[in-house]
Amino acid sequence: MIEKWPVLSTRQLGDFRIFTVRSDVKRSPRTGQEHDFFVLDTRSWVNVIAVTPDDRLVMVEQYRHGSDTIELEIAGGVMDTGETSPLVGGQRELREETGYTGDRAQLIGRIFPNPAIMSNVCHTVLVEDCRLTHPVEFDHCEDIRTHLVPVRELAGLVASGKIQHALVVVALYHFELWRRGQGRPLV
Repeated sequence: MIEKWPVLSTRQLGDFRIFTVRSDVKRSPRTGQEHDFFVLDTRSWVNVIAVTPDDRLVMVEQYRHGSDTIELEIAGGVMDTGETSPLVGGQRELREETGYTGDRAQLIGRIFPNPAIMSNVCHTVLVEDCRLTHPVEFDHCEDIRTHLVPVRELAGLVASGKIQHALVVVALYHFELWRRGQGRPLV
């Protein structure tokens, strides 16, 4: 049976505004040996599957600094400090980035982006019957263009490499499971 590794000590190594780095010394339950692990701590993230009444997804195109590419994605981002509900955070991100709002927000997915080195969670929120209701409110580092993409085109966009962001692909998979009735509502 696999066991959790006990934490013997932990210390923060650096604070880089959007994440911190810590060092955890843990003991292997199998060998008893101590090992040093580095963990990135950041607030949880939220991605939004926003569907219009005519079955189109509200998507965003934006430049990504890490990959140095322009990516087609869904609205989303870091949950604000003090924001405890992914539903609230998701609806806020959708409104700010696209101007769209909708009904029946529900959590349809939750994953660990990289459990080997990161401590946060990425939530997938579905919002239905989305309509343009507000002006956009970009953060100072955002430059976003909104697109309405027919749901039937999503698989082709992933297969062709037009959608490359791994967390977006996972969110689209959660959406597909939900559409097939195989997803489970999360609380």
